[in-house]
Amino acid sequence: MIPPLAVVEQTLPGESISDLPFAVNRELSRMNLETKITAGMTVAITAGSRGIHRIDEIIRQVVIQVRALGGRPFIVPAMGSHGGATAVGQVELLRELNVTAESVGAPVVSSLEVVQIGSTDCGLPVYIDSHAARAGGIIVIARIKPHTDFRNYLESGLQKMLVVGLGKHKQALAIHRFGVEGLKKFINPAARVVLEKTPVLMGLAVIENGRDQTAKVVALKPDEIEEQEPTLLNEARSLLPRLPFSEIDILVVEKLGKDISGTGMDTNIIGRVGIPGVADFGDLKARYIVVLRLSEASHGNALGIGLADFTTERVRNAIDYPVMRENVITSTFVERGKIPLAFPSDRAAIEAALRCVWNCDPLSTRIVFIRNTRDIERFMVSFSLLAELQDKAGIRVLTPSRELSFDDTGNLPPELIPF
Repeated sequence: MIPPLAVVEQTLPGESISDLPFAVNRELSRMNLETKITAGMTVAITAGSRGIHRIDEIIRQVVIQVRALGGRPFIVPAMGSHGGATAVGQVELLRELNVTAESVGAPVVSSLEVVQIGSTDCGLPVYIDSHAARAGGIIVIARIKPHTDFRNYLESGLQKMLVVGLGKHKQALAIHRFGVEGLKKFINPAARVVLEKTPVLMGLAVIENGRDQTAKVVALKPDEIEEQEPTLLNEARSLLPRLPFSEIDILVVEKLGKDISGTGMDTNIIGRVGIPGVADFGDLKARYIVVLRLSEASHGNALGIGLADFTTERVRNAIDYPVMRENVITSTFVERGKIPLAFPSDRAAIEAALRCVWNCDPLSTRIVFIRNTRDIERFMVSFSLLAELQDKAGIRVLTPSRELSFDDTGNLPPELIPF
């Protein structure tokens, strides 16, 4: 029933920085840190849980510059409720990103303890990591990107890192209890409180291209963050990769994971948000989504699996339910944690989706197969979609259509799509 698939490559937007250490140092030099950092001053440097390209090198360059000025840098995990909302879990997440004391040259100080530094005008309490609150200075590092939950002038970036990242689990709970509207309304005013009440020295914004490579780094003084971050978000949005289709029958996602996207699958790519009352966004509409695997780096947190319609028993059995439940309940977006129909093999899950496509010859079904929502430079398509790609610029068909090769148990080999 499964039609043959061809491997396709698309040209994704954006150049990348060739000499990243030079680019980071150039930006740091504009911040006049020598006038702000004194001998012996402790400086907290944030490190988030997202897979920012070469984040260890970026942090290491910041550490080197702080030490050169006589400061005593340390790394603070800034990731809200991720890592199971535990200090140990957050250290482990950073270790998997190669952010360790050995790799970046500064100790990692992890705690879920926070102190309240103030409140917004509407009464929302604002918290910050207790170690960062006691530091002589704070340097915040974050990737600017479109959020997976909402559309706004301010989404994922420096201000969100200052608030939900440095505010840990307690701040995440305080904001998420207002749902999507809380994320829209409270990030900016809460960030203002952090900037007013704590010694933030600067922000370092990272923008990535369509291949998840570093396209730009921009250092911002504290009083520049609020004004310039929306412009950087628009630039990041212009570089967002997309699949070159509007409507398909089935999207098969080889792997879901928290290391890939905060929602397991980037909602900007799959075209589903999964939040009641919030309209879907993104260019793609897929009738059904099939997820085959959960990434090991997710540590059993399958948040986002509820965005799929079909999955495998392999995924279901890999879930660490207490870890996933805490992340889902903290976000309050419970639809994303619901387990879809699970099948004993990859073949069975894909064929189940095929059986549910109405009035369609299986061989003419419009299927797209991706590794994950972060790696969509190459993907596979069914024969029925090849004609649609002929007139699209920047598209190359790399292989002829061929049958998927399942093993005796009905499963596909890992990393089926060649890269």
